[in-house]
Amino acid sequence: MASNATTYKDLTPAQPLDKKTLNKMVWRSLNLQASFNYERMQAAGWLYCILPGLEKIHTDKDDLSASMQHNLEFFNTHPFLVTFVMGIVLSLEQQKADINMIRSVRVAAMGPLGGIGDALFWFTLVPITAGITANMAINGSIAGPILFLLIFNIVQMALRFFLMNWSYELGSKAIEILTANAKEFIRAASMLGVFVVGALTSNYGGTTVALTIENGDSPIVIQSILDGILPKLIPLGITLGLYFLIKKKGWTPVACIGLLLVVGILGAFIGLF
Repeated sequence: MASNATTYKDLTPAQPLDKKTLNKMVWRSLNLQASFNYERMQAAGWLYCILPGLEKIHTDKDDLSASMQHNLEFFNTHPFLVTFVMGIVLSLEQQKADINMIRSVRVAAMGPLGGIGDALFWFTLVPITAGITANMAINGSIAGPILFLLIFNIVQMALRFFLMNWSYELGSKAIEILTANAKEFIRAASMLGVFVVGALTSNYGGTTVALTIENGDSPIVIQSILDGILPKLIPLGITLGLYFLIKKKGWTPVACIGLLLVVGILGAFIGLF
């Protein structure tokens, strides 16, 4: 149940939070989705993350209760970038800002981060890192998966700590920076991600056609003809086909993987691939 209070009883700004408390909340942010539900999404995890800061800011029990209640309202953002919102909200809480203002800022900050986080991690970092380390794993190196996990987690943890401290210092000004550059950042990161996926398809796509047509001493190799038209034409066709199935036909990635498995086995059995 939402709190009816719009202002805190004690309006004296609290002392700035120390680094130890900020870092503690960064580590807690790993549990953001531990209590995920379809009514308030990440709200319970969000409150758990920032509770150490709220307890230091609000020494009055009624104010702490009011703060906890409005921070249990609907919340949903990118889990790796949540500390950006945490820093802004904690800065406003420290200043004992109007509760409705804190609500508005929280909602305004959490929205754009979804697109930015997807573009930064799922469309850029993961394809690049996975493409490099997967090739190492294919060649039999155990360092491949280890390196992937190290790079991915070091980047996201470093970003969590940086965003917490940076947004806490900037306060509400961070919202202006976020909204002013969100669209440009998402577009740039998405374009980079598409470019990288295309390069990975070209470099690591290994599907070839094994068919040949008897022609005396010079058999016609179908794969050579396809390479003359466009190198890696088969991997490109598979990639575009999967994109069509997912985007236009609503297939799930698991269904696409199943299709590839069946086609691969049948194709190898009849000598197509």
